[in-house]
Amino acid sequence: MERTITATEANREFSRVFNEVANGETYVVTARGKPVIRMVPVSAEEADREARRQRLKAYLKEISGRPVSNLGRVTRDDGYE
Repeated sequence: MERTITATEANREFSRVFNEVANGETYVVTARGKPVIRMVPVSAEEADREARRQRLKAYLKEISGRPVSNLGRVTRDDGYE
């Protein structure tokens, strides 16, 4: 179920709102009576995607410090062996 909360209330009760969103609740935060943001829990798929992105960044940082290897001349035919 989606709950509506004002920005002032969300700010004042952030810890409670945060915990409820983490447990599956959805909130719409309003400012001056108009919806501004929707707070929704992150799905497992999104969390996994973010974890993979972080691992890729760490890997790229690691290999960027390695020396470049000279493989010699690579031709198109090398891909067919």
